[in-house]
Amino acid sequence: MCAVNVILPPEFSQKLDTLPDRPGVYLYRSADGKVIYVGKAVVLRNRVRSYFHESARHESRTRRLVAEIADLEWIVTDTELEALILENELIKRYRPRFNVRLRDDKTYPYIKIHWQDDFPKVSIVRRMERDGGRYYGPYTSGYAVRQTLDGLRRVFPYLDCTREITGCDPKPCLYFHIKRCAGPCIAAVDKQGYRQIIAGLADFLAGNSVEALAAMKARMETAAERLQFERAAMLRDQLRAATQIVERQKIVSGKQEDEDVVAFAQDGRTGEACVQVFFIRRGKLIGRETFVLEGATAEYNGELVASFVKQFYDQAAFVPPSILLPKDLDERDIIEQWLRSRRDGEKVLLAVPTEGPKHDLLQMASENAAATLATLQAQWQADTNRQTEALAQLQKALGLAAPPGRIECFDISTLQGAHTVGSMIVFAKGAPEKGSYRRFNVKGRGAQGEPDDLAAMRQVLRRRFRRAVENTVADPGRTASTTLSRTARSSDASWKVLPDLLIVDGGKGQLGVAVEVLAEFGLTEIVPVAGLAKQREELFLPGQPAGLLLPPGSQGLFLLQRVRDEAHRFAITAHREKRGKTALASELDAISGIGPARRRALLKRFGSLEAIRQASLAELAAVPGMTQAAAQSVREGL
Repeated sequence: MCAVNVILPPEFSQKLDTLPDRPGVYLYRSADGKVIYVGKAVVLRNRVRSYFHESARHESRTRRLVAEIADLEWIVTDTELEALILENELIKRYRPRFNVRLRDDKTYPYIKIHWQDDFPKVSIVRRMERDGGRYYGPYTSGYAVRQTLDGLRRVFPYLDCTREITGCDPKPCLYFHIKRCAGPCIAAVDKQGYRQIIAGLADFLAGNSVEALAAMKARMETAAERLQFERAAMLRDQLRAATQIVERQKIVSGKQEDEDVVAFAQDGRTGEACVQVFFIRRGKLIGRETFVLEGATAEYNGELVASFVKQFYDQAAFVPPSILLPKDLDERDIIEQWLRSRRDGEKVLLAVPTEGPKHDLLQMASENAAATLATLQAQWQADTNRQTEALAQLQKALGLAAPPGRIECFDISTLQGAHTVGSMIVFAKGAPEKGSYRRFNVKGRGAQGEPDDLAAMRQVLRRRFRRAVENTVADPGRTASTTLSRTARSSDASWKVLPDLLIVDGGKGQLGVAVEVLAEFGLTEIVPVAGLAKQREELFLPGQPAGLLLPPGSQGLFLLQRVRDEAHRFAITAHREKRGKTALASELDAISGIGPARRRALLKRFGSLEAIRQASLAELAAVPGMTQAAAQSVREGL
């Protein structure tokens, strides 16, 4: 650590002088206006000013932060607890790079039981809502969720379809015949019996397996006493399957207690960190999940632990009464207070065990976290090596001046010239950069006699590169590429970034269109271009009559295939969505009394034609802008 020597502009010093002696949240911005750090303070004036004292001795990460601070904002709160909650929200909103963050924290899947429905369905969702449903998770991958549900559905046959359950359907779906659904749609099970099944599933997901097994055994014995031997046999098989699942759960505590064990592993050289969480319910280890942290540095400190705890339990479906941590927290009291509010006032203890069974459990979790981090690092390194090799092979095969760090690929999806959509996908350093993907709704037709796909490609490429050069001021003293990058004024600066390699999905025809468009905007010497034929991944280059084939099995070929497939997938998805919306709009517009405004309102409320078809007359009439007569027309028309 060393002292920070900071020279502050006058206006910034004035802001520091006006900081209040109140709790709150502060935000640091860089010169380009981006939020680079969010923090909370018991006393804003003292905490914020401490960053800029000449005598302050900070870690290297803090010194880098201070060097980039160009502006300051703060929000005053009434209590430190309010500041903690607001800090969490702002970190999720801005994802500042100097904060420790859960990677992709918005995408973790949950299992949702729709308890608010008479016949609760079970689904996988990515967002929790206060709608009466019950959530379990988060899980780190959709695969883990599906694996969990696949095993449990054999024991607790639940609904996952969209049909309205009346018990009067003429026949069930396939899942009933393979014993993955109890069949309430045909009254094979009544409302009470079905909700008992779902209650058992909920108990299992919550770790209350003893209660679930006891309830299943009681139902089996009752069925046998009533001479319902087929039902008793089915419950017997389900009981056996459930018992096997329970036997795989490890008993880690003789006490019937719920707690989470949070362990960390960090590479002291790179700062890369991951967290392993063991979920213990009723004394049994029912599952574990691994989370990767972004923004972590080599200086391991309490902030790493506190940041994870705040962000993870802000979105967790369940907060246990006890959480074991590897390190004590400076703000433990306020975090416990916040967690208590997440448990509806019930006490939550953050503990750091130093000996005994709980310490051994924490040690086991730490060893698992270290092993997981090593595996992830090996995977990341292997991916990086493969990407580097692939880009080097493309550079050599295409005669490029440097490996193509940014590759843009364009594809067209159409059906007999209708609902035509163009896709632009971007690979940066050999990996998809999905935030830069773009879709183009193609309008009209091309020149007379030109095939639809070529006309569409011409329109899409023109729109893409027009945005790259618009508002560009010519500068005789600079190359075109330098002028483009230094004089960008577009509201979306990403359009100004030119690709190191442009790929169009198609053969010589598409390549010819791309060459003409690049020449039209003066980019021929700046943007290398190639056409990629669909059948053999054959590359066509300007001025070369014969195609180029990369060696089979090479990393360069694999990268081209990934780029082509991703462009095709993205275009097809956009085309299907556009076609589906058009078909849906046409079907609704054909109904008397349903115009564009009511159609939009119906789609906003129900989301799909099938959902509108399943809606009751009262639900349709309750949509803003609808009347009883219009709702009746929709019911009759669909």
